[in-house]
Amino acid sequence: MLRELHIKNVAVIDEASVEFGKGFNVLTGETGAGKSILIDSINMALGARSSRDLIRGGEEKAIVDTVFEIEDEATRAELEELGVEVEDGFVYINRTMTADGRSVCRINGRPTPLSTVRDAGRLLLNIHGQHDNHALLNPKLHLDFVDSYGGLTETKERYRAAYKAVRDIERELDELARGEAEKAQRADMLKFQIEEIDAAKLKAGEEEELERRRSYLGNIGKIAGAASEAYEKLYSGEGIQQSAYDLISAALRSVGEAAEFDPDMEKRRGELSNILAELEESAHDLKNTADNADFDPNEINLIEERINLIYGLKRKYGSGIGEILEYGERAHAELEKIENSDEYMARLSGELVAKKEELRAAAAELSKRRGEVGEELSGRVNEQLRELDMNVVFEVGIQPKTNADGEAVYDAQGAEDIEFMISANPNEPMKPLAKIASGGEMSRIMLALKSVFADSDRVETLIFDEIDAGISGRAAQRVAEKLKSLSEKRQTLCITHLAQIASMADSHYLIEKNVDGERASTKVTPLGENERVRELARIIGGVKVTDLTLKSAREMLNMAHCGEHLI
Repeated sequence: MLRELHIKNVAVIDEASVEFGKGFNVLTGETGAGKSILIDSINMALGARSSRDLIRGGEEKAIVDTVFEIEDEATRAELEELGVEVEDGFVYINRTMTADGRSVCRINGRPTPLSTVRDAGRLLLNIHGQHDNHALLNPKLHLDFVDSYGGLTETKERYRAAYKAVRDIERELDELARGEAEKAQRADMLKFQIEEIDAAKLKAGEEEELERRRSYLGNIGKIAGAASEAYEKLYSGEGIQQSAYDLISAALRSVGEAAEFDPDMEKRRGELSNILAELEESAHDLKNTADNADFDPNEINLIEERINLIYGLKRKYGSGIGEILEYGERAHAELEKIENSDEYMARLSGELVAKKEELRAAAAELSKRRGEVGEELSGRVNEQLRELDMNVVFEVGIQPKTNADGEAVYDAQGAEDIEFMISANPNEPMKPLAKIASGGEMSRIMLALKSVFADSDRVETLIFDEIDAGISGRAAQRVAEKLKSLSEKRQTLCITHLAQIASMADSHYLIEKNVDGERASTKVTPLGENERVRELARIIGGVKVTDLTLKSAREMLNMAHCGEHLI
């Protein structure tokens, strides 16, 4: 759960620290006080895409620190799989964003890739706002709701593997079924390419060897001259008074004269003898190099022609000899398919029949599981909606996909469309949720779904950003009690404008914006009981707090504390 949040230089927040507790945490304040900035800050810390516009005016960087307490062992294990260590039960996440657009994320003080922070964030908390209501309006997302709730990942992957296998074979058959003229043209082209590559008789490493030989032949004069000059200086002594061989021989004679008197000089004599022998051998090798530095003038022309041939093939078929040979192998295989297309198509057609049967079986299994999950989800959501005082019927509508002939149609998602439906009044037919639900109804339906998902979702912290939009009165009371009930399973944070919801909180925080000169700053203050009463009275009565609104606020808070709930 989220234990601490520290914000510095984010939008209107100069610096603020908040310690959250278990259960139900509520944040209230005037419109524009900066409540949404807290949500933006948490999103920023957990790797969401953030704009440098969030940096407070005149500051160089914005900093958000979060502290999470990890109680669920499965969550701990998943975090450690990501490389995130849970130190004494806690995880510390920090993000710093600078005015020049740079961003640095740290987990437990160590720099961490943004992608890892995002993955960790998904395990730690979920933030629900108006965009979630918009998701309910998009039927394309309803299927994901059902699959996620039902844990159908493996079933869906088996279906997708079968679907891909069928589509791959169908695409290959389509390619093989091209017109005979087109296939003939392609065959001619492949034959030409294969003959051109085969005729070159390329060998691995050949190009490098040719380049080395060309370099040698191009510099053979320099090589011969250097070898001859070295031979003269080392051995023959032509053109100089004494060669290296002559000098070392003289040194050897001098050392030999003293060797019988000094064992160390005897050792030196042996070393010089070895050096003299090696020098003589090297000198003769150099002479051979100089004497044999001759070549066929046509050889360099043949090398140039070979290199140019390889270059031309590289332009057509690949960046190196290896890629050219691989291209030739692929061309051989494609030509074989074309030349044996009838036989090959027959074999593929047989495979397609088998793969389609596998697809039908996988689709049937996925459809069956979705039907079971949809029925269970419908029942549980309806229970939650009744507790939220909604006299509607919710249903997961599942419609098989068919073509004009009534035959089943499959796509990457399965063999059915899924759309959430409701009946707003008794005996009315089911209609798409997007067409008849109001904003307040959407908020309550989303809350009902989140309440159902909470049983299967291990995320320990849920944040609701103005989930109360569009509701009031009795409906607001029902939502408040549902949020309170939800907080008994998960730490729940809620930004709200409704006194009914705020009164239910285990911890209440006031967000206020103050203007000092030309600078505005927001602070977050935990409220004691009397302060809570006054804040509830402000929410109830508006700008002016009266004795009557204070009395109503006190009564509302006492009822919440006494557990006088409808749920």
